[in-house]
Amino acid sequence: MHNKHILLGIGGGISAYKTPDLIRKLVDKGHQVIPVLTDAGSKFVTSQTLAAVSNNRVRQDLWDEEAERSMGHIELGRWADVLLIAPATADLIARMASGHANDLLATVHLATQAQVVVAPAMNQAMWLHVATQRNISQLKADGVHVIGPEHGDQACGDVGPGRMTEPSSIVEQLDDMFAEESSLAGLKVLVTTGPTREAIDPVRYISNSSSGRQGLAIAKAAHRQGATVTLICGPMDLPTPSGIERVNVQTAAEMKDAVMAKIAQSDIFFSVAAVSDYRPAVQSPTKIKKHAQNSDSMTLQLEQTDDILQMVTSLESRPFTVGFAAETNNVLEFGREKLQRKNLDAIVINDVSNESIGFESENNAVTVVTRHGEFNLPMQSKDDIARRVVAAIAAIRLEPLHV
Repeated sequence: MHNKHILLGIGGGISAYKTPDLIRKLVDKGHQVIPVLTDAGSKFVTSQTLAAVSNNRVRQDLWDEEAERSMGHIELGRWADVLLIAPATADLIARMASGHANDLLATVHLATQAQVVVAPAMNQAMWLHVATQRNISQLKADGVHVIGPEHGDQACGDVGPGRMTEPSSIVEQLDDMFAEESSLAGLKVLVTTGPTREAIDPVRYISNSSSGRQGLAIAKAAHRQGATVTLICGPMDLPTPSGIERVNVQTAAEMKDAVMAKIAQSDIFFSVAAVSDYRPAVQSPTKIKKHAQNSDSMTLQLEQTDDILQMVTSLESRPFTVGFAAETNNVLEFGREKLQRKNLDAIVINDVSNESIGFESENNAVTVVTRHGEFNLPMQSKDDIARRVVAAIAAIRLEPLHV
């Protein structure tokens, strides 16, 4: 993919010395690059060098009268296909996560609708600090793509995570992103995520530990790859990036109704939600009082909820349907059996008994099984898992014999 418009934001870290090489590699790929240099970044690399390798004027000052006469920060945001920030320092990441607009780069970040990509670079202790990790988590939730950082020797003498990913690898990962971004163009994708809640009485309910992170990541990846995405969410607090339609539900019945209202217009259905299999047969209209039971125990009668996946795959005209299986034992065996029993086109299986990739974790490791083969994705962020799963499903849907 050539001729992308890339805004390159440059933070104030020693890794800024690599940005001329990064620009040269991007230009060699046929992309147009406009550098946006922070004051701190100018301590490590000059605007003259950046202008020479990019063949574009470097933007640096939010108060540039000539540029701002035409609302320069807005125009830059509109021009960009990608806002790439490398190096992304701890300070820059914190300001982005908080929505600051106190310099040109931070303002462009708020003004652009382009995909935002950050390549963090900092001391290993700063990277591992709880505040930085909290800020990175917020950026990921906002739809920002994170490249790196790498583990290795650092300028301060420390060894650990925090090195900026090398320019060649950044360019390679951007190329992958550009290649994927049109793989679902023109298609409508429906995703369910999160748990459901089945009321026992007005203050108690049956639910599960699903955080909704993986389904949200699937929705973001499908949107990034060109699809029109609708996300049906059980109760969860994670924000949804702009451009994705979100439908909030509470119960399995509400999720079923929301899915069936959208399914006829959908080309691909990712059923990621952890839908309750059972609900109370009777819901008390008032809080059940312990002292009113006249017993040390209480029996709760349960009834099955509707099987949403089975309903979808039973349709005469159905979308390409991808199920998810969160298992605790006999993981692959149960997942493969679910693929056959529910007549799915593909299934994504993970082991939630492993706490490092369980419901609340930001990481995952999965096996993707289709009717034509299967492949493993080792432990990585749920965003990276989602990107690779969605790209694979797009390819399988078009060319199922080449899995």
